[in-house]
Amino acid sequence: MRQLACLLFAVAFAGCLKSRPAPDEKVEPTSTRIERGQYLVTSVFACVACHSQVDDGMFARPPKEGTTPGAGGQCWDESIGFPGRLCATNLTADDETGLGMYTDGELMRAMREGVDRHGRGLFPIMPYRDYAFVSDEDARAIVAYLRTLPPVKNAVAEKSLDFPVGIFIRLAPRPLDGPVAEPDRSNPVEYGRYLGHVCQRCHTPVDGRGRPLPGRALAGGQEFKLAGGGAVFSPNLTPHPDGLGSWSKEQFIARFRGYTAPAAVDPKRNTVMPWLAFGGMTDDDLGAIWEWLHAMPAIEGKVAPWR
Repeated sequence: MRQLACLLFAVAFAGCLKSRPAPDEKVEPTSTRIERGQYLVTSVFACVACHSQVDDGMFARPPKEGTTPGAGGQCWDESIGFPGRLCATNLTADDETGLGMYTDGELMRAMREGVDRHGRGLFPIMPYRDYAFVSDEDARAIVAYLRTLPPVKNAVAEKSLDFPVGIFIRLAPRPLDGPVAEPDRSNPVEYGRYLGHVCQRCHTPVDGRGRPLPGRALAGGQEFKLAGGGAVFSPNLTPHPDGLGSWSKEQFIARFRGYTAPAAVDPKRNTVMPWLAFGGMTDDDLGAIWEWLHAMPAIEGKVAPWR
């Protein structure tokens, strides 16, 4: 009886994926786009930090020596509380194991709307809902850069999700409502919000179902389990004294410059913060993020980083 109920549940949700056809667009790979795309992929959005095999014994978990950054292979499984097993996609141009068969429009849709080239919903550990804010031009720049990555054959394991998670991810994707405009780069707070949008994903506490707690945006305290049984908690980024209230813009930028080289660390005292990627951001862009964070509401709550 229970198996029948589960089957009926699965059938009921089978057609619930919200998607639209991929844009019929071919991105012109100009040098300006490729340069901007490289900066976004390797630094601002830290795509390579997730889509690589990482070294848990080095601080900030850089790509493992001898592997190709961006070729996928990092996996999440039950050992860190993940509901099943999922491995990051190969972002290189390989036709069999990478993105070689994707059209430019399919890549833009996957990145910002959470639907792969076969029309299947992506698991939201890929932050496509956060990337829905990425402008059309920056999305084109990312595609232009990804097309320059030489093909590397690296097949990653197929995802295997626990029931009913595999059904519910069909409800997560959201098609874009229309064109996404460029941010106002002359406004530091607004441009900082654009660059730092994904910060809220990790630096906001969540409930038992992974939903952000109301009124606690950027207050920190979200737990991330580490290899070897450790855990790290995201710090408070609000302008409260428990967060960044006493920090100057210069101190904020200097903190990122202090983590530009890997160093050995106990895996239980590591971090999921991609410092090496963010350390490649410009002073102007890091300063804009600081301006945005200091314009946010100050929320009390000091967080100890490690359990």
